[in-house]
Formats: sequence, structure tokens, C-alpha cells
Amino acid sequence: MDGNLNALTTIFTEFYYWVTVVFMFLIHVGFCMYEVGVSRRKNHLHTLMKNIMIIPLVTVTFFLFGWWIYWAFPNFYIFGGSIDYEAGAANLPTSPNMATHLGDRITGVFWAAFLLFSWTAASIVSGSVIERIRSSALWVHAVLIGSVFWIIDAAWGWHYAGWMVQKLGYHDAYASGVIHAIAGGYALGVLMVLGPRIGKFASDGTPRDIPPHNPWMVTLGIFIIYTGFWGFYAACNVPLISPEVIGGQLTGTTWTATNIYLGPTSLGAITFNFLMSLSGGLLATYIVSKGDAFWTFSGGLAGIIGASAGNDLYHPIQALIIGGIVPVIAYKLHHYVERRFKLDDAVGAVAVHGYAGFMGVVIAGFVLWGAPSSPFEGYAAINPLGQFAGAIIMFFVLGFAPAYIVTRIQSAFGVLRIPPEVELQGLDFADHHAYENAIAEITSATHEHLKS
Repeated sequence: MDGNLNALTTIFTEFYYWVTVVFMFLIHVGFCMYEVGVSRRKNHLHTLMKNIMIIPLVTVTFFLFGWWIYWAFPNFYIFGGSIDYEAGAANLPTSPNMATHLGDRITGVFWAAFLLFSWTAASIVSGSVIERIRSSALWVHAVLIGSVFWIIDAAWGWHYAGWMVQKLGYHDAYASGVIHAIAGGYALGVLMVLGPRIGKFASDGTPRDIPPHNPWMVTLGIFIIYTGFWGFYAACNVPLISPEVIGGQLTGTTWTATNIYLGPTSLGAITFNFLMSLSGGLLATYIVSKGDAFWTFSGGLAGIIGASAGNDLYHPIQALIIGGIVPVIAYKLHHYVERRFKLDDAVGAVAVHGYAGFMGVVIAGFVLWGAPSSPFEGYAAINPLGQFAGAIIMFFVLGFAPAYIVTRIQSAFGVLRIPPEVELQGLDFADHHAYENAIAEITSATHEHLKS
């Protein structure tokens, strides 16, 4: 009987992660639609291409070394830890664990769930820099954020044995900081060097609104992102686990679902809180933006992100309130930073993901103060100082700082930004001139045929 139960658990877990990965793929579909809807017609193909190329670049690099980082880096030298080469090696592509065989039904789908998180981090950065960055420069950043920096912070703060969880009491169940704050901080570091699109600011410094080219595509894109994000929430859970697996430290004696830290939770709990935080974000941002459709839709996403750090433990009313407060502050910060620093964030990614994620982590420290960060004995409890330190690490140390340094290097070598004449003409014509020439030749041939 025990063997049959274990077999069913394994097969169910495999199918569970496979389904969540398929749902999360919709996040990337949504980002593609959203960014194309925001960008101007002359940049559509370029916007699509840079998003599509994130998939192979991040997938291959995450396979080669990103997954190894997650398992090898949960410790930190300052606390007497070291790189866990043995755990990392067990997940290298050369390991039997990463091979396609019937003996391992979990590794591939679990790896894919983390891979889709990597795509999400890269896509967040991609949206903020549309219409002016070279594709090659963006792809470098996609690999760095997708296969290096976000997975370092996941090892530190999103691993059941991560040093931030143990020492700081860091708790970020659905990745307010681990994915969103770091990606938003990274986007900010790139934008500080990249500069605004031509025409974004008037001569007196007043920002001009560059409205979405296709509001329908923006709307559908954001709704598809909501759908994928719901799958993202489910993928952050372990669907079925026995207390004996983690030393019997779970409350109760029955099998249960857990969050990423192996603390008990349920899909019912996160369903309440996902929808309540989404609703709080939509309602509050509709009011503060005076019905601006673009910001209302984005505010719903910011509401989810703002509550995500503690949505495994919040009451639904707490999720609603936090989901309403965070987007309002993010909205105000976006417009202040835009005016003060002449920052052109085309899709509001720094605000919706970065500011909202940072605040979500900090707020969880106060609302959940004293609650266990993990079911393991000896780990620090959730506290405001630990959460604030974690937010700084995510947004600034692993996000903003490396992005700013790498972008400065790219700028110094002249490989960061497209030339002004190309930007004015449009990236589609410049990058896809062969396609345009082919259309012209076909049109000319057609006319000649009709004349004859």
C-alpha cells in the first residue's frame, strides 16, 4: 500500500508541475502581447523578436548553470557557509538526474517551473526598455537576470535551507522580492544608463505620454498574464508531501501541500488571496489614476505582487488591503521618479514589479511579525528588519547594482543603444530590412506581371 501511495504521489506531483508550467507559459505570451500593444507600429517585429529570443537564450543557460546555482548557493560565507558543490553537481546536465529516463519523474518538470520564473524575470526587464535598446544588449541582460542573479536570490531566500530564511527570517512565499523586486531593480539599473526614448520629454523636462498603440492587445496581454500568474502561484507550492520528508516538523500527521519553504498551505488559501489582492489593486488604481485603463490593468498586477510575499499566511481581507495600498504608492513613485530623474519606463515595470515587490516584502515583515518563516526548528521568525534587509538585497544588491554596472560597460563600448536615426526610423525597418526588400520585390514583380 505504501508503495502504491508513493507511486501515485510521484505521478501526481509530476503532472501538477507539468500543468503549472503550461499555465506559466501564458505569462510569456501575455508579456509579448502587452509589449507589442504598448510599442509603436514601427517597432513591433523587433519587440516580438527580442521576447522570443529570451526563450532559447535563458533556457540553455539555465540548463547549463542556472539550476546548479540554485542548489549550490543557499549558504553564505559571512555565516560560515560555503558553496555546496555536491548538491549543485547532482543537478548538472551531466548528472543522471537531468537525463530523460523513467526513473526520475520530477526533476524535469520542477526544473521547468523554475525556468519559467527565469523567463518572467527577463521579460520584466525587456518591457521597460522597448524601442531603444539593441537586441544583443538586451539578450545579455536576459541571461544575467534569468540565469544568474535571480537564481542567486532564490538560493538565498527561496530555498528551504537558504541563509536569508535561516538567519533573517526572510519569507517571500510567492516571490514579491525573489522575482519581482530583483527584476524591477534590474530594470531600473538599465534604464538609468539607457536613457529615455526620443521625444518622451519636452524641452522643459515635462514627460509626454506615449499611449499604447493597440489597447486591445494590451488588455488581452495583461489578462493572460493574470492567468499565467495564477499558475505561477500554484507552481510555488509543493503539491503533496509527507511530514517524514522534512523530519516530522510539519504541524499534524497527514500529507499536505506546502509552500516553497515546506510550510503547510493549500490551493484554496492562495485562491482567496490571489483574487482578493488582484481586486484590491484594480479598485485602488482605478481611483488613483482617475480611470486610466493602462494603469488600472497594471495596478491589478501590482496588487498581486504586493501581497505575494505573505499570501500563504494572510487573511483574505489583509490581502485585499495590501493589494490596494501597494499599487497606489507604486503609481505615485513611478510618476515622481519619471519627472525627477527623466526615467522612461515604457510599461511601468519598475513600479509594478520593483516598487510593488519591495514594498510587499517589507509589509509582510510587519503584518506577519513573529510568525515562523519556515517549519524548521532554529530558523529566525518573520520580522520587519529581516524583511527590509531582504528587500534591499533583492532590489539593490542583486538587481540594480549589477544591471547598472553591466549597462555602463555596454554604453562605454557603444553596444547598448540603437543610433538616433534608427530609433526615429523604427527598429523594424532597420533590423528587418531584408523582409521589407523582399516585399518590395514581390510587389514590383506583381505589377510587371499585370502589365504584361
